[in-house]
Amino acid sequence: MILSYTSAKYRKVSDRAVAASNPYTPGQVPRVFAGRAVELRRIEDRLARVVTYGELGGPLMVFHAPRGLGKTSLLRTAQRRADALGFVSAWVACSRERPVLPELVRSIRTALERAEVLPRGGAGGRWRKRLESVTVEVGLPGAKVQAEVASPAPPAEEPMALAPIGALEALLHDTAELVRRRGGAGLLLLLDELHTASADDMSVLLNTLQNLDGARETNPLAVVTAGLPVTPEALTRAATFGERSTFVSLDVLNDEDARRVLTGPAEAEGVTWSAGALDAVVAEARGYPYLLQLIGSSTWDAARPARGDRLSLTQVRKGLPVAREQLTAMHRARWGAATATQRSFLSAMAATGKDNVTRAEIARGMGRDSRAISDPRERLIEKGVIEPVGHGLVRFTLPGFGDFVRRLDEE
Repeated sequence: MILSYTSAKYRKVSDRAVAASNPYTPGQVPRVFAGRAVELRRIEDRLARVVTYGELGGPLMVFHAPRGLGKTSLLRTAQRRADALGFVSAWVACSRERPVLPELVRSIRTALERAEVLPRGGAGGRWRKRLESVTVEVGLPGAKVQAEVASPAPPAEEPMALAPIGALEALLHDTAELVRRRGGAGLLLLLDELHTASADDMSVLLNTLQNLDGARETNPLAVVTAGLPVTPEALTRAATFGERSTFVSLDVLNDEDARRVLTGPAEAEGVTWSAGALDAVVAEARGYPYLLQLIGSSTWDAARPARGDRLSLTQVRKGLPVAREQLTAMHRARWGAATATQRSFLSAMAATGKDNVTRAEIARGMGRDSRAISDPRERLIEKGVIEPVGHGLVRFTLPGFGDFVRRLDEE
């Protein structure tokens, strides 16, 4: 008997079950989002404020954590929730290679067109022309905007002559109001990798939100962002009042949420996990979302399960070498991108054998004064290789990196 392929589900060929498709997505947004309930609720509270009162959802919200802890997945999940509530959402993945604000304006235009919010006829054409002019205004080369000086509200008859703050402020206000008048909830801006934005772009964004907060009841808008642990400091440098943003640190997942990351996608394919297999993966991944997806994927490939099968501890062990090889490749990439001084810092840190390492221990291992290691420390934090975890303490952000460095030093 031959049955046709249907939506990535298992099928039978000559009455023999064929493996279901691998549902795990290491390095991508997961199919089943698990954990982060508290953080997601904080975003939903902001959205509820916009929906209920038609006002600004609050100050800039910033989720910060090392890579691989699910920041992008959290924002994408929030975007889906917001879309269901009637928001028009604009997404920007920030980059050091290009200015953020022009990308934001273009994303707003795309979101408005996708949601069919722009007016028809001549009015729609004027809106598109305005969006193009604002893109130019906020992206002027060398434009400098002091964080402490906010532009006054722009005159309606001169949209082309606005400074970047005024241009963005007017655009966000008018766009959010347009969405609201057309029956939507409001406008949601989502900026990922915010730490890569320039200080000028951060300054303009912060000033804009501060100005809009002055008349929050007429601005149905929320802004949610994510970045590496250096993001709060970068925002505060860009504008002193940036410290009043809402900063939320993401940590590794607890064991219960880690298990749900594994069981949810499998159950959607009719496959279960044995208790021993789950325990082994949770212990290996140590709450790190990327590793959970990676080991889940390697176990699935080793087992090639069909609907009704159960993933076993034996299959986890069979798939682990593949996952560990990928993790080692990531270790090598981070080590290869480090300078000689940074490698010395990492070696001294790894030699302690501790999870959390003091500044004094690292300086002693490098044979330097503790005041002389600030630069490599800051550069490694900026790269996301290490992260501060308390006063004078740092730790590696990628599980197993300390073991990797110690093995290098032993060779």
